[in-house]
Amino acid sequence: MDLSFMKEDTLQAAQALLGKKVTTVIDGAVTSGYITETEAYLGIEDKAAHAFQGRRTKKNEMMYREYGGIYIYTMHGHHCMNFITRDAASPEGVLIRGLEPADGIEIMQERRGRMDHLTDGPGKLTKSMGIRRDPHNGLRLNQGPIMISAGKEPAAIRESKRIGIDNKEEAVDYLYRFTVCGNPYVSKDRVLPAVNNGWK
Repeated sequence: MDLSFMKEDTLQAAQALLGKKVTTVIDGAVTSGYITETEAYLGIEDKAAHAFQGRRTKKNEMMYREYGGIYIYTMHGHHCMNFITRDAASPEGVLIRGLEPADGIEIMQERRGRMDHLTDGPGKLTKSMGIRRDPHNGLRLNQGPIMISAGKEPAAIRESKRIGIDNKEEAVDYLYRFTVCGNPYVSKDRVLPAVNNGWK
C-alpha cells in the first residue's frame, strides 16, 4: 500500500495507522491483526522519545531513516515495534501497542503459551507475531516479512497520555496515545466492547 500518509505528520500518522492490517510471514507461519493502539514519539523535541535532543546511538540508529522503516528495541526482555515516520532529519515514529488478532490465532497462542491476551500490549503482539529485534530491526514495511495493508476504519478515536514514561517531565501529559474507542484489544485500559469492537 501507499505509505506516504506516514511522511508529513507523526501525530496524524499514529491515528491513520489505527485499523491498518499488520501481517507477518515468519518461519512459514502467517499471522495478522488490526492496529488498535498507537503512541506517537516526536523525536528531537519530545523528552519521551529515544531521539530527544538529537540523541543518536547504535540502539536508535534506525530512527534516522525515512518513513516506512521498522525500528524494534527491547525493554525488560520484550520486543517493541515502531514504524518510522517523516524523513531522516526528523527521527520520529509510532509505537504499535495493540492489535486485534485476525489470522493465525492458533500460532499466536502457541508462541505466547496462552489462549488469551495475545496482542494487547507492545511486547505481547511482537511475541505473538514472531517479531524480534535481531532479524527485523531496520527492515522496511512491505519489503520483507512485516507488511501493512488497508484494513478497518475506527468509528471513533480516543486520545490519552502515553504509558510508561512517568519520569519524562512535561512529555508525560502529551495526548499522543491513540486507541480505537470501544475496542478491547488495547493495553492497560479496561474497555467495555462497543458494537463491532469500535470499527465502522
